[in-house]
Amino acid sequence: MSTDAIVLLREDHKEIRRLFREFEKAGTDAYATKGRIVDKIIEALTVHTYLENECVYPEVRALVPEVEDDILESYEEHHVADVLVMELATMKPEDEHFTAKVTVLIENVDHHIDEEEKEWFPEVRKHLGRKQLQAMGARMLELREKAPTSPTAPRALKKALDALTA
Repeated sequence: MSTDAIVLLREDHKEIRRLFREFEKAGTDAYATKGRIVDKIIEALTVHTYLENECVYPEVRALVPEVEDDILESYEEHHVADVLVMELATMKPEDEHFTAKVTVLIENVDHHIDEEEKEWFPEVRKHLGRKQLQAMGARMLELREKAPTSPTAPRALKKALDALTA
């Protein structure tokens, strides 16, 4: 397996987009299925955002000043996604706004991924050598082991609490 940071980020992007498409293919009334998929989306985005915010963005910002504006925008895009993820983590798939909120999350994250892959990944690769990207990727793999997987208590815990109070 490659430890190139950009390769690792692209792999995460591919998995996140696969989950998005899986959600979009779920039936309108497939609440349990949608809930399970969103749990996976939340985990994937939480881990990925953590790796970018804690490792990739600070290092790239220091080493490749040409992409500083892109990285600042990426931080803000992460903030928007984080807000949606935190809200989704406390919602039930049957909630009126659940699917709409997931759709907005998908649109925002798809846009974010496109910008990273088309605009700043090529610029970063142009400025950083293979060894630098592999070292960054190795740090990402270490951080992945302790990365948070949920922004709040898991929805399963909320469901259990709701069942107790029902």
